[in-house]
Amino acid sequence: MLRRIMGSITKQVPIPKNGVDYRGKIVLAPMVRSGECPSRLIALKYGADLVWGPETIDKAMIGTTRTFNEQTKTVDFSRLSSNGSKNPLINPDQKESIIYRLHPEREGKRLIYQIGTADPETAVEAASLVAKYVAGIDVNAGCPKPFSTTGGMGAALLKTPEKLCSILRALVKEVGEPNEIGISVKIRLLDTPEETQSLVRQLCATGITGLTLHCRTTPMRPRERAIRAQLKIVADTCHEAGVACLMNGDVTSRDEAYKLMEEYGVDGAMIATAAETNPSCFRAEADGGIASWEEAVKEYVKISMEVENRWGNTKYLLGQMIPGKQPAYKAMTRTKSYGELVEALGWGKEPELAELAKKTDEALEIGAFEKPKLTKAERKKLNKESAKLAAQSNETNGSQEGKEAAQVVGQKRSAETAELEMPADAAREMGPATVPEKASVLAV
Repeated sequence: MLRRIMGSITKQVPIPKNGVDYRGKIVLAPMVRSGECPSRLIALKYGADLVWGPETIDKAMIGTTRTFNEQTKTVDFSRLSSNGSKNPLINPDQKESIIYRLHPEREGKRLIYQIGTADPETAVEAASLVAKYVAGIDVNAGCPKPFSTTGGMGAALLKTPEKLCSILRALVKEVGEPNEIGISVKIRLLDTPEETQSLVRQLCATGITGLTLHCRTTPMRPRERAIRAQLKIVADTCHEAGVACLMNGDVTSRDEAYKLMEEYGVDGAMIATAAETNPSCFRAEADGGIASWEEAVKEYVKISMEVENRWGNTKYLLGQMIPGKQPAYKAMTRTKSYGELVEALGWGKEPELAELAKKTDEALEIGAFEKPKLTKAERKKLNKESAKLAAQSNETNGSQEGKEAAQVVGQKRSAETAELEMPADAAREMGPATVPEKASVLAV
């Protein structure tokens, strides 16, 4: 297929029936913690054309239970956390942790699922679980954080291009083609333009429909200015193969994105940090431009309650969205539930929000609905009982009863096998407005 750009004819790979063309799109970048369901929905509300979900490790998705939540209208992929499986006696009614949540009606075919992987087989297995709900699968080949690179994922794949290409080829053949969606990849700059161009050429030959270049090298951090000198050569290389090329790095608004796309010849642009601070950055000036932080915060909180977003995640995002010098920031940091938040931000007299906050707190069992916690003595007693039961099960010498007991009591999977935290936030630095949880940075 060919298309005409600025008077010239360029090649274009076919867009799959259930996929999406990345050309001309301003999209939400994949961000761990900042790319959860409510963040994506508010970005779409303010004009984002597409949204990338947060990088989700393939091993975390494999083995999850898929359910449709009638209350939130979301599709949830969940499982018991490794912490909860150590001793089920402590919390026999423990809810499964949500590994990935998407809203088919409100984001559906505008959602790109980004996967963290280092193996073609597990990549295909995990991607197949979500393929029918999304417009595409994107491979993270740019995250520089240790939780990703130590497993051979993220930016580590830039050093093993053949492995990266094998992953993409497998996804194209076994996930993309059967589900008729596109496969794409997100990378960073290599040390030289020649190395970057060579890698891009290899990647474009795998059958992908899109490639995003984060205009920073692996050692660089978000605070360092993006390097755009190689953008044009990367875009030209993508276009030779008919692959759409998106840019990422220091893009702050829709209007700026269009200017940069024209200047560097790329097909689309991702917005990351600016969207984390105020998602209305996706709205063009002609349509109203950037909304006040008050408006954006209220809309975000409302959406978070509608989808019953995890409280810690909502509070973290509010720490990015509310200016630190505002009285509302300090008031927000003291809250421990949606009900307290609505009161603290002065929305308590709005019946709709107050009632929604109450229902959400009840569903999440936080605030006034939080269950009593075990005392130290009670927890110690239950741990002893669990150890005793586990020892008794070991004495059954491998009988069926013993095997079944071992599956219930005292069993602990390795973190490498389970990877249930999607992905390990514990490796991140502390973020504003969070007490028990860790903050994250951009996934790529």
